[in-house]
Amino acid sequence: MKLQFLQTLAMVMRHGSFAEAAKEVNLTPSAVSLQMRQLEDWFGQPLFDRSARRVRPTPFAGEVAATMTHTLEALEALRRRHQAEVSGRVRLGTVESVQVTLLPQALKTLQQQAPALQYQLMRSLSSDLLDDVKANRLDAAVLVRPQAGGSSRLAWFPLVRENFVLIAPPDARKGTPAEVMRRHAWIRFDRVTTGGHIAAQYVNKVAPRLRCAFDLPGTEPIAAMVSAGLGCSVVPALRQELLDAYPLQQIALGRHAPVRHIAMVCRPADAESPRTRVLLEAFRQAAEQRYRDNPHTRPQAATGPKP
Repeated sequence: MKLQFLQTLAMVMRHGSFAEAAKEVNLTPSAVSLQMRQLEDWFGQPLFDRSARRVRPTPFAGEVAATMTHTLEALEALRRRHQAEVSGRVRLGTVESVQVTLLPQALKTLQQQAPALQYQLMRSLSSDLLDDVKANRLDAAVLVRPQAGGSSRLAWFPLVRENFVLIAPPDARKGTPAEVMRRHAWIRFDRVTTGGHIAAQYVNKVAPRLRCAFDLPGTEPIAAMVSAGLGCSVVPALRQELLDAYPLQQIALGRHAPVRHIAMVCRPADAESPRTRVLLEAFRQAAEQRYRDNPHTRPQAATGPKP
C-alpha cells in the first residue's frame, strides 16, 4: 500500500468526487478509482458506497482519512525539524499577474523559512516559461496551466483556481452577460496569453460575432479602459486593488464560467528536492492567505508534492 493512495483518499474526501480529486493529484478519474479499490483490498472493507449514481464515503473512510491526516502532519513536522537548512539558488519564472499577487508574500515567507536561499527571477508568458522549464533554463515556474493539462512529463502542483468574470462600465445597464456584451464594444484580453485564449473561447460561444475594439495584454489596462466606459471584457476575477482603483461592475458568469488554473511546475527529478518543497509551500501559503475569502477564486492546496 502506497502513501500516495492515502493522499488521494484525502482529496476524494475533500471534494466528494473522484473526478475533482483527480484534478488535484494529476491523475485520471479511473486511476483514482483504481487506487481506492486497492485501498479497499488492503483494508479488507469498502471505503465507498457505489450503489447510488454518486459514490459516497463510508464511515470507515472518514476514520481512515482522519487518522491519515494526523499521521501525515506529524511526519511532516518531523521532516521539517530535522531538515538541513535549504540553500543555493533557484531560477524561478512567473507570469505577470503572479508577480503582484502571490510572489511578494511567497518571497516574504521564504526569507523567514529559508533565508540562505537565493533567487533569479524571470517574468514571461506561460508558454515561454513552460519551454524554459523543459529546457532546464528555469528550475520552476508559476504560470497558467494549459487547458489541455500541460506536459505529463513535468511535475504539476495546483495553487489557485480562478473564475473568469465579465467587467462592464460602472453605468452599464443590467442584463445577462450576453446582453451586456452586445451593448458594448469588446476589449479583448490578448489571445497570445493562455487566459486571453480561454476568455475569447467563452465570448465567441456566448456572444458570437461580437465586435472587438482592441486587444490589451493585462487585466489592469483592461480594467482602466472598462472603467472609462470604452467597452466590456471577460477576464480572470480582478484583485481587490484593481476594484478599488477603477470603478466598474464585476459580473459573475454563473456555473458555466470559464476558469484558469495557476500552478507551479518543475521537472520530475526536482519535485522532491528541499528547494522545490520549500518554494511550493511558500506559494501555497501565499495563495491561501490572498484568496481565502474571494468568492471567484479558490486556493488549491494539495497534501504534498506529487509528480
